[in-house]
Amino acid sequence: MTSSVVIVGFRMHDWLRPSIASVLDQADEVVVVDNGSPLPVDPREVARIDSRFRVHRVDDALPSPAVAANQAVAMTTGRSVGLILDGARMVTPGTLATGLRAMATHPRPVVTPMAWHLGPAHQSVSVPAGYGPAVEDELLGRIDWPADGYRLFEISVLAGANKQGFFGAINESCCLLLPRELWTESGGLDERFDQPAGGLVSIDLFTRLVGLPGTELIVLLGEGSFHQVHGGASTSPKAPQAAWAEHYKRLRGHAYKRPVVRPTYFGAMPEPARKFILPEA
Repeated sequence: MTSSVVIVGFRMHDWLRPSIASVLDQADEVVVVDNGSPLPVDPREVARIDSRFRVHRVDDALPSPAVAANQAVAMTTGRSVGLILDGARMVTPGTLATGLRAMATHPRPVVTPMAWHLGPAHQSVSVPAGYGPAVEDELLGRIDWPADGYRLFEISVLAGANKQGFFGAINESCCLLLPRELWTESGGLDERFDQPAGGLVSIDLFTRLVGLPGTELIVLLGEGSFHQVHGGASTSPKAPQAAWAEHYKRLRGHAYKRPVVRPTYFGAMPEPARKFILPEA
């Protein structure tokens, strides 16, 4: 199955390169979306990394990534669609290959790895305590990244979307993989989520996808996506969670509620990931 991946970023020049490098040799087509960054991403620089990578620049960009992401997905041609909504997110080396194998097990699969934050704690906690890009660079150097991408597990903590570990609840995909037909059926990201960083747009898409008739949520074991620290709105301790929740309620007519879904699990467990099978409370 041919695969396309969309990576969306805003003001992420220092973080896009590791994100792009982490998907090298994992997809047939990659579109890097520059969602109106004041300093544009240079398409030639991205093409030098890999000829299959190209840049889609949105000049009249909105604060939310929803419109730009939908545009970019429409530009791709792969039978499967991958969406990494944050350009400061790295993935393990087998994420896409394992995801494609997982997709072949079900006619209507929604596939995702779990999510982590680089650093000693969720970045809403670690950043006020002094964590930043310089410390993160030291951590990446300590594990000799990208020589073994699975060592990212050694320097990371679980994200809030899946804080109970591999076999716990999950309510969002930070690296979504699904057949193009299912993306089209869902309508993609709801562009009415027009707040900075999109508010709950990613959570909304995940909720709608797992609620479609006959879909199967497949969680990848031993793979992951890892959030680099970059001062993003959604990981800030000042993130307007209450405003995002109220906006969701206005759009959907009810308060957000985590979907109750029992995933299928697919994959293998590299040694560095095993500690997240039953993480400490």
